[in-house]
Amino acid sequence: MSTLPFDKSAGPLRRPPELGELQEQGPVHPVTTAVGDPAWLVTGYEEVRRLLADDRLGRAHPQPEHASRSGESALFGGPFGNFDTEQADHRRMRALLQPHFSPKRMRALRPRIEELTTALLDEMEAAGSPADLHAALALPLPIAVICELLGVPYGDRDRFRAWSQAAADVTDRARSERGLSDLFRYGRDLVARKRAEGDPDADVISRLAAADGVDDDEAAMLGMSLLFAGHETTVTAIGMGTLWLMSTPGQWEALAADPARIDATVEEILRGFGLGGGGLVRYARTDLDVEGVRVRTGDLVLLDTGAANHDPAAYTEPERFDPDGSVAPHLSFGHGARYCIGAPLARIELSVVFGQLVKRFPALRLGRPLEEMTFDPKTLTGGLTSLPVSW
Repeated sequence: MSTLPFDKSAGPLRRPPELGELQEQGPVHPVTTAVGDPAWLVTGYEEVRRLLADDRLGRAHPQPEHASRSGESALFGGPFGNFDTEQADHRRMRALLQPHFSPKRMRALRPRIEELTTALLDEMEAAGSPADLHAALALPLPIAVICELLGVPYGDRDRFRAWSQAAADVTDRARSERGLSDLFRYGRDLVARKRAEGDPDADVISRLAAADGVDDDEAAMLGMSLLFAGHETTVTAIGMGTLWLMSTPGQWEALAADPARIDATVEEILRGFGLGGGGLVRYARTDLDVEGVRVRTGDLVLLDTGAANHDPAAYTEPERFDPDGSVAPHLSFGHGARYCIGAPLARIELSVVFGQLVKRFPALRLGRPLEEMTFDPKTLTGGLTSLPVSW
């Protein structure tokens, strides 16, 4: 039986060899998680896609104190929510949040995202080569965008960034719980300020606070969940997207020569940046059969979207970065009822970032060999800690 996490010494842009071997054997595998608990790892594209939309799987557990865990993250490592009301609670959450993240609303944000990106690149260019693209752009841009959208003071970014990273810690439960508690406490204070300011249309958190039937705790929980999810994965995607484009001969030059490739390039970045070896935490709400494997009620099922996005059954050359080659749509935003609400925003941010980067810095190159890049193994997204570049 395989044990998570897999060995990633093959490199940041290569599937772990053990994962590749498992995928050759089939789509569903018994594994032991990083905390020693049993789980089922689903790695096949079709199977992950189908199960993402299967309401026989959920985030809650009938006996949460006895549930297997994927890691020590308080928010994402184990059960979440009330087993009896989970589906109704999820529908309510989607109904509250979806209007604020509609494609139309997100498109209206594009000019401001372009303005913020231009300002950050102006600063990077003025400081001169070499630069740390992580500190100069990948980190501050998503934070600035989500702050403006939600109504979170940008001046608080160091504090909530520290709490977010603590909450995402997959190795230290106590640290994760403290980070989550600090983030929620901050959210409650922010909601109280929004109510006192009395402008219900000022921003997303103000609108949530003014919604019928939404108390301070729910508004804070929703707002801080958006704050966390709205920047963390985009930071990682910008860094990994840069690595893919810089490390794949001809791709940076092709995008610079033909800006019309940007949409396909963004989708390939989204497919590529997670290589698998983990997965979205789900628990079986009933006994079910998955490709001949009997999954029992309460079993932990890890839906590995990264592995699915690199499944040889779905992609001819899964580890090749090729915006012209992918046929199957990636699963990085999920599928079905839990499809990521922030997908339109993430796509616009990545489109703006890479569209401006290749135009401003057509000769951009990595300032350090790929194998020397450093990542944060403690956090959920495992993104880069720095991204040296020169031009």
